[in-house]
Amino acid sequence: MFAFIIRRLLYGVLVLLGVVTLVFFIFNVLPGDPARMMLGQRADQEAIDEIREELGLNRSIFYQYALYLNDLSPLSYHSLDKESPYFLDENKYKGVSLFETENYTFLLKKPYLRQSYQSRRRVSEILLESLPETAILALASILLAAILGIFLGTLAALFRDSFLDRFLLLIATSGMALPSFFVGVIFAWLFGYLLTDLTGLNMSGSLYEVDDLGRGEYINWANLVLPALTLGIRPLSVVLQLSRNSLLDVLSMDYVRTARAKGLSNSVTLWKHALKNAMNPVVTALSGMFASLMAGAVFVEIIFSWKGIGWEIVNALEQYDLPIVMGAVLLIAIIFVLINIIVDVIYGLLDPRLRIK
Repeated sequence: MFAFIIRRLLYGVLVLLGVVTLVFFIFNVLPGDPARMMLGQRADQEAIDEIREELGLNRSIFYQYALYLNDLSPLSYHSLDKESPYFLDENKYKGVSLFETENYTFLLKKPYLRQSYQSRRRVSEILLESLPETAILALASILLAAILGIFLGTLAALFRDSFLDRFLLLIATSGMALPSFFVGVIFAWLFGYLLTDLTGLNMSGSLYEVDDLGRGEYINWANLVLPALTLGIRPLSVVLQLSRNSLLDVLSMDYVRTARAKGLSNSVTLWKHALKNAMNPVVTALSGMFASLMAGAVFVEIIFSWKGIGWEIVNALEQYDLPIVMGAVLLIAIIFVLINIIVDVIYGLLDPRLRIK
């Protein structure tokens, strides 16, 4: 089991290295001068040259890539020479020195995602501030999809080929076909504008709002309803169909027919035998959906002004603030990899046959 976990961790590291490489080269071939973006259009050439020297922009693209990997790596090399691009700047790198000589040191540190071109704040601080709102939105959406999807899928299976079954399948098909941004606009207009007196919901708003009476910041959970419903429509539709089809397969198996032949009621057969075994593909789908929701919340956050990572990405793209965009992409990739590793390990514990793959 230990070797299985190590293999999965190594695969995860290789995937992240590929993502880092792809992100770096894509964003570094885009037009524009980061030094001028940081200092403004009226900056003199001497100040621009200093920033380019600090960021290593006056060197080859592969040298810049090495600097970027050194910034991201938890174990990094740093020179004690102030003229070196690898100089140990304590304002940027905070960690524990593992090995030090007269000219260089190896540092154990947190990954450094660099600074925003516009605000000059650390990218990690900006992302950590917005991550909780995206995580809450994704969690609320996946819980909605799991609870409602399993319930409706079970109803569809129990009333197979009825009007209810066909209606629920139509809803599921529509939910998977409609784009999230289109559903978001419809929900915002319908429930946040036309029916706002009945629903009490707003067309837009974030989790944290500032009180108009000067009582400071507070949490407005009502603003979570429409974004979570919009983001949860597609996974809800998938879970509904998976639950229905899987339950129908289980209900046709011999052991279920045997349970009924022994005199067990339909409710006992459903809850104690069929439904539990029918949930395996649903759990598999839900485990991958959560990471997808973390990444796919961009359009939903913009429509509802939900200030999460998606909101930060779009604002950074508008201002050409590439470090934030690159940091956000890497953070989402890390979430994907970690969730997949956790799921693989759980599967390996439950089914020893998977450990040999």
